[in-house]
Amino acid sequence: MMVVIFIILIVYVFTIATLLFGFAKMRQIESKNLVPKTTFSIVVPFRNEAENLPKLLHSISLLNYPNDLFEIILVDDDSEEEFSITNYEFSITIINNNRKSGSPKKDAIETAIKISKNDWIITTDADCLVPKDWLLSFDNYIQITNKKMVAAGVRYLPKNGFLHTFQTLDFLSLQGATIGSFGIEKPFMCNGANFAYSKKFFHELKGFEGNENIASGDDVFLLQKAVLKYPKHVGFLFNTKSIVATQTVNTWKELFMQRVRWAAKSTSYSSVFGKAVAIIVFAANFCWVLCFALLLIGMLDQNYFMLFIGCKFLIDLILLFKTAAFFQTKLRFVLLSSILYPFFGSAVSFYSLFGNYTWKDRVFRK
Repeated sequence: MMVVIFIILIVYVFTIATLLFGFAKMRQIESKNLVPKTTFSIVVPFRNEAENLPKLLHSISLLNYPNDLFEIILVDDDSEEEFSITNYEFSITIINNNRKSGSPKKDAIETAIKISKNDWIITTDADCLVPKDWLLSFDNYIQITNKKMVAAGVRYLPKNGFLHTFQTLDFLSLQGATIGSFGIEKPFMCNGANFAYSKKFFHELKGFEGNENIASGDDVFLLQKAVLKYPKHVGFLFNTKSIVATQTVNTWKELFMQRVRWAAKSTSYSSVFGKAVAIIVFAANFCWVLCFALLLIGMLDQNYFMLFIGCKFLIDLILLFKTAAFFQTKLRFVLLSSILYPFFGSAVSFYSLFGNYTWKDRVFRK
């Protein structure tokens, strides 16, 4: 058994090291003095976000980008809360979601695309804040590279408390893996809170066809479809000025269900590399838990246990430090989080295979 466990450890360390190598290959894409010309339709699906929407719109009002080159389409997915929109100097359209599949968010994006006026779709979430050079960074990158689909970074807004710190560390590892996978030209993850693609390219890919009944994955499945067909058209905007900030959740139950929702779609990945990484990460976390159990019942020497967790902790820490430096995020409670995470991650993985999950006060079945 120990031979298998340490083989899994070796494969895990090699996988993370490969992603670190990819991360190191990425170069900061700085905005240049180009005349803005890309037209964007900013699509924001939302449900019961009366508190957050005004904050997002205020951050958009501060954008360093011509107002006539972007519009905002807010897609209301059956909200129960009342909300009001202050007058802004840019175009805002509010529409109701046209539900037709098992995925409310994909339906919302498709509903918005049908009425969008501009060449590029850029999605974000209602609980996000965008930086002032957000669209300018995308515009410059698109003009320089001629990419048709562009992913960019997302970070959590800082909050006090172990729950929020734990989420931040977990999210940093996901962002690090995302950037690293782009660096080795095997991208399989992105985040819909900061994701753009040309409308023509979306239709060329036939949109969400093929995964419309999977509740989440409006970002990942579209990315993987694009990478399979047109890998050279996809890029990552490695620029700190393009990073969108979002909110952590406030309870462990919410966090668990959120991560279950994210994990549930991994079984439907079209990316072989993405599936392999998901399996390797799960196997390494489960082996950590197994080693701990064997240590408790006296079936594993503590030196072997310390070797296993030491190697895993070290490679994870390097990825976290590198990612945190890019996202300008402080690392806290790293040791405690690294002890808790294998138990949390293993529970999420097992539950995602068999259990239902809640999202926006709705229950979704696996």
